[in-house]
Amino acid sequence: MTSDDAPKSRLELVMEKLRLQDEAKGITQVTLTDAQREAIAVAKKQHEARVAQRRIMHQTAISGTFDPAATMEREEELRRDLARFEREHEETLAGIRRAE
Repeated sequence: MTSDDAPKSRLELVMEKLRLQDEAKGITQVTLTDAQREAIAVAKKQHEARVAQRRIMHQTAISGTFDPAATMEREEELRRDLARFEREHEETLAGIRRAE
């Protein structure tokens, strides 16, 4: 029995099935370069830092606020900022993957 004839694990069977489905849909797997991997790691760390900084600023802003309306407004600002950060992060990652 060669390595190709060896029984496959469930994981291998599922991965093969998914790979075939992707091929049928015309989706190709792209291998990232080391530079792209590094750039993605840096972008991820920057994104996490921005999110953490914004959450800290939010906690500071609402810690002294006793007005529920003002608190709700700060919560909405936080949601908008986090959504914008996520959108910008995804755009950055897409650019890195396209090698721009």
